[in-house]
Amino acid sequence: MNEVLDLTSAIQKIIPIVVKWRRYFHEHPELSYEEFHTSDFIYDQLISFGNLEVTRLTKTSIVAKLIGSKPGKTIALRADMDALPIQEETTFSFASKTPDIMHACGHDGHIAILLGVAKIVSQLKDHIYGEIRFIFQHAEEVFPGGAKELVDLGVLEGVNQIFGIHLLSSIPTGKIGITTGSFTANSDTFEIEIIGKGGHSAEPNKSINPLLIGAQLINNLHHIISQKVDVDERAILAVTEFNGGSAKNIIPDRAFLGGGVRTFSSIVRKTIEREIEQHAKNITAVYGANYIFEYTYGYSSIINDTELSLEIEKVVSEYFGDDAILRNSPIMVGEDFSAYLTKVPGIFVGVGAAFEDETLNYPHHHPKFAINENALENGLKLFIYTISRWNMKC
Repeated sequence: MNEVLDLTSAIQKIIPIVVKWRRYFHEHPELSYEEFHTSDFIYDQLISFGNLEVTRLTKTSIVAKLIGSKPGKTIALRADMDALPIQEETTFSFASKTPDIMHACGHDGHIAILLGVAKIVSQLKDHIYGEIRFIFQHAEEVFPGGAKELVDLGVLEGVNQIFGIHLLSSIPTGKIGITTGSFTANSDTFEIEIIGKGGHSAEPNKSINPLLIGAQLINNLHHIISQKVDVDERAILAVTEFNGGSAKNIIPDRAFLGGGVRTFSSIVRKTIEREIEQHAKNITAVYGANYIFEYTYGYSSIINDTELSLEIEKVVSEYFGDDAILRNSPIMVGEDFSAYLTKVPGIFVGVGAAFEDETLNYPHHHPKFAINENALENGLKLFIYTISRWNMKC
């Protein structure tokens, strides 16, 4: 029990530093694959903590290892680092100083939390069984994602299980969202190029208007879910791009449309892919046009390990209270944490970061997105107390 009290004290002491780090990262955001300053800052901090083996598997990612004094399993903890190409519209004193780039998804908080965890446990080497591996990952926001690259480079070699969190503005601060099984959706995209025949708008009979075809195709695509997918399955198909033409009196040769697909079932995923192309083929054929179709499989669904989900629930119950547990339904967003789960069992948990004042809560990727900084302490506690349960002698 004394060790737990020491951990609690260590957490309280470091919270102001974690907040300071988070604000620093928020002021200095960097896009995917461009996290050079961010990773340099993290590297320097980790080196200063001592007892950590710090390496770079890529130019902008950092991996640190704490080898305990006793044998045991290896657990990995992950934080993503990249920001988004969004012009910030908040009025915070620590708002982004970089035009058109901001941390609009909470990754600044993820970095700060994991740095805080590393600083605390780096001083507890003699109490650690096995290894704690800290993964500061680049490029979560851009497919194919930094997680897959790190996995391919062997970041999980020797790892028994992996744990990650995401600050969520959709969950009240103080709540921990735990989902057993599928947590996020398969996140795919598609593009269709419609090849028609251009001409003068005064003579449409001599042309094959790809915009007309595209409009009909868009309408038909949005019926696929209701007509071809079982009502018990969750799926989304959304056309989000439609481009073509350059003048009011010219019928263009080509038009382009594209969008996103979110699913949980691999069967439904393949069904929707097949149906999109079938619709493109049939509708363009009716008008005598051609098409080029491309479907890209993006991030796969995060499927949380059942046993680890139960263990995290026990941690939350013990240290936060039963009322803090929020058993989440699967969400339709994509996340490349799923790449780690192709190699080892793991758990990805939502940490509530909403404000009590609802007018301050904006969705992720919004220019006014913000997190309740009280959530930083909860994320730190969740990591630390999970480590104490899995890899620490108390």
